[in-house]
Amino acid sequence: MPGTAVVGLVHGDEGKGKIVDVFAEQADAVVRFQGGNNAGHTLVNDGKKTVLHIVPSGIFYPCLCFAGNGVVINPEVLLEEIKMLIDQGVTCNPRHLFISSKAHVITPWAILMDQLEEEKRNGKGGKKIGTTLRGVGPAYTAKISRCGMRIEDLIYEHKLRPLVNEGVERFNEMAINFFHKPAKIKLNARAEFEKLKNWGALLAPYVCDTVAMLHTLIRQNKKILFEGAQGTLLDIDHGTYPFVTSSNTVAGGACTGAGVGPNAIKKVVGIVKAYQTRVGSGPFVTEINDAIAEQIREVGQEYGATTGRPRRVGWIDIPSLRRSIMLNGVTDLAMTKIDVLSGLDTVCICVGYRYKSSSFYHDFPEVGIDWGQVEPIYAATKGWSQSLRDVRSLRQMPKAARTFVDLIEKAVGMEFSIVSTGPDRRNWFSPNDFKPFD
Repeated sequence: MPGTAVVGLVHGDEGKGKIVDVFAEQADAVVRFQGGNNAGHTLVNDGKKTVLHIVPSGIFYPCLCFAGNGVVINPEVLLEEIKMLIDQGVTCNPRHLFISSKAHVITPWAILMDQLEEEKRNGKGGKKIGTTLRGVGPAYTAKISRCGMRIEDLIYEHKLRPLVNEGVERFNEMAINFFHKPAKIKLNARAEFEKLKNWGALLAPYVCDTVAMLHTLIRQNKKILFEGAQGTLLDIDHGTYPFVTSSNTVAGGACTGAGVGPNAIKKVVGIVKAYQTRVGSGPFVTEINDAIAEQIREVGQEYGATTGRPRRVGWIDIPSLRRSIMLNGVTDLAMTKIDVLSGLDTVCICVGYRYKSSSFYHDFPEVGIDWGQVEPIYAATKGWSQSLRDVRSLRQMPKAARTFVDLIEKAVGMEFSIVSTGPDRRNWFSPNDFKPFD
């Protein structure tokens, strides 16, 4: 039973956590394969909201939950999250949650480095990336530079001590010589060692060879759900570089980030909102800054689950969506938050771009584009006033809402397999009776 991957198709915050939560009821395992606690997956069950940052969104079900080798983990945040879930009565023990021994650690100095780097970028003409300042980028940098720390290193003192000494020494030198910060931010290697050692002791029961476990499940024909974080336009290779995250957010990242072959994934479910949002800096062609944007932001509660920052708001962007569908090999398309658009007189769809007031782009431009000179070309359609929260089929939708969905489906050449009409796990339907693991 090959697995199913769930990925975001835009700038993240598409509602992946809700869709994974819905699918996880039928899954034997849920695997988070990239990102860190810069991603927040919001789940709403019976009106109660829970925000997860590292623990997979399947944790509310009996399925096994994995944080794969492609994830970067802040041990303190993970331990707090485990405690939060246990306090809520959720089963989150070492027989339910498994952490890859090869996942890299977000060290305390990685977090400080993130803050210093963003501050320095901001001082160079305001070209900051807009990171969450959670240390994710520096942790991936250390990983690629082959000087990172892995979860298994926290458990063994003889491995941990030299890594802490080297990491702290490198940070202290950079803080003074590159960032020109006073010595008051100088870290103490002994204190950092004790902190990390204690975290390692608490996490040790959860740490294992997740690759071997996953392949055992694959051989047993189990149903595995691969959970992505962020979105395709934030992919380190395929996103709007340099305003991207530090990992591969596309479906192919599930192979490297979980340690499985491509034949382990049969379906790729791509998630897109009925509008778009973005947190942080970077190009956003369809961004709007008016009363409509404010209404969408408030009704949709478009504030960062991790940072609380208000998200930038814009209309759905067909050229970028087509590109993302292609990059991920999407087999099934899911729309979320169409209910948020109820009450608008007009809703818009970006069907193409105009570049430098002349060239027309039907598809997503890739080479030599100055995004500051790209303008959206919109198709406007009539809005609807009815609430969609109780809608369970396309037939029950107001005619204007169905027209909106039809226009998007025609533009991308795919029908929606899932339509989410509210934040709760019960607010959704499948027009084609989609089953995640058939």
